[in-house]
Amino acid sequence: MDKSLELPILKLIGSVADAMDVRAWVVGGFVRDIILNRETKDIDIVVVGSGVAFAEAVAAKLKEEHSLAVFRNFGTAQLKMGDYIIEFIGARKESYRQNSRKPIVEDGTLEDDQIRRDFTINCLYISLNNDDYGQLYDPFNGIQDLQNGIIKTCADPELTFSDDPLRMLRAIRFACRLDFRIELKSFEAIKSNAHRIEIVSQERISDEINGMILCEKPSRAFEMLFKTGLLQIILPEMVALHGIDTINGKSHKDNFYHTLQVLDNIALHTQNVWLRWAAILHDIAKPATKRFDPKVGWTFHGHEDRGARMVKGIFRRLRLPLDEKMKYVEKLVLLHLRPIVLSKETVTDSAVRRLIVDAGEHVNDLITLCRADITSKNEAKVEKHLRNLVLVEQKIEEVLAKDELRNWQPVLSGNHIQENFIITNPKQIGIIKEAVREKILDGEVENEIQAALNAAVLIAKSYGIQQKKR
Repeated sequence: MDKSLELPILKLIGSVADAMDVRAWVVGGFVRDIILNRETKDIDIVVVGSGVAFAEAVAAKLKEEHSLAVFRNFGTAQLKMGDYIIEFIGARKESYRQNSRKPIVEDGTLEDDQIRRDFTINCLYISLNNDDYGQLYDPFNGIQDLQNGIIKTCADPELTFSDDPLRMLRAIRFACRLDFRIELKSFEAIKSNAHRIEIVSQERISDEINGMILCEKPSRAFEMLFKTGLLQIILPEMVALHGIDTINGKSHKDNFYHTLQVLDNIALHTQNVWLRWAAILHDIAKPATKRFDPKVGWTFHGHEDRGARMVKGIFRRLRLPLDEKMKYVEKLVLLHLRPIVLSKETVTDSAVRRLIVDAGEHVNDLITLCRADITSKNEAKVEKHLRNLVLVEQKIEEVLAKDELRNWQPVLSGNHIQENFIITNPKQIGIIKEAVREKILDGEVENEIQAALNAAVLIAKSYGIQQKKR
């Protein structure tokens, strides 16, 4: 017997089931992960009868500190105990309406519960009753599919995905997370039902997408999303990156597959989902800024600025947070070319100082993104750019140590400017403030109030802005 089945909580659940004369099983991901030797703290329990009443009976027997949340409308309960989250549900059968993924639920038998489950690898039950404790039930040959690395639906895949379209995303997430392949019939059913994803709430879709992004090699998920037609519905801006144009024998790279490589590259260095989103969106405006110049070939001038301005609209549509997380992604998209540009030229203190100030506390994440963005089939070219980026990193550390620039702000504020100058247009405040900031960053002016005001006087005069008389 697997050591996971020796958990005291499972023994307790089994003893409560015997006392109540009901059948109880641990099911789904916990069983799957036992077989795959993967650690998990999420446990799903199915009983024939009321899942809520059973959960309450189990909680009443617990001596350890715990909390129980009951969802009577759904017939489920959640028990939290230490690191474990235990979900209780009664065996049930489900039927669906065409315009909703919310099923009509009725009490059911174990067989009804089995047929409603999504994939064979998740339809594995282990009995917790004393008479057959640890006995595995595998109604759809899920063990064989685990051994073969296959994602396959329990029922007809056309019906499974049409009824609950979110399962299409779950299939792709499981395939990516476990490094499995989706069985051909199931994959084709995803393609034919891709349009059904539109009835799923955007929040649920984005939860699944974030799960894919956090996989070890997330590009596999996005390739499957693309090939099934789901990505065209969920994130068409990313699909627009796909393809290569050629004029006069000059071609640009396929920015879709470049983006996937950048995503995989950055996944080697961070579990920060928002940094991974920055990798996904760093070139998102290239289709909109793509131009052909006969002298230099293909250009994408300003794609970093336009891309940063696209982030908010994408996040809003995907129901992703519109807070500091979004601003973080905007900033990294806007700045992602800066370190690479610096690596191609003589790095001056003022240029590095400007980068540090603009990136703020996220300068290290920006460098991580830039390193991931260096992709080429020419290994010598990649090595050269990486070496240059190391020089930029060293210069950043030198300037940081010398100038104490983290979270730096110029001493001259908008209030200072209003107090000292006759402002006829609010834009004049920004003009003076930005010009003084540039002089401070270039080392021409000390970041001290009197020096900054002296510089502001000269700048204001050049724009015809008068100083207030004291």
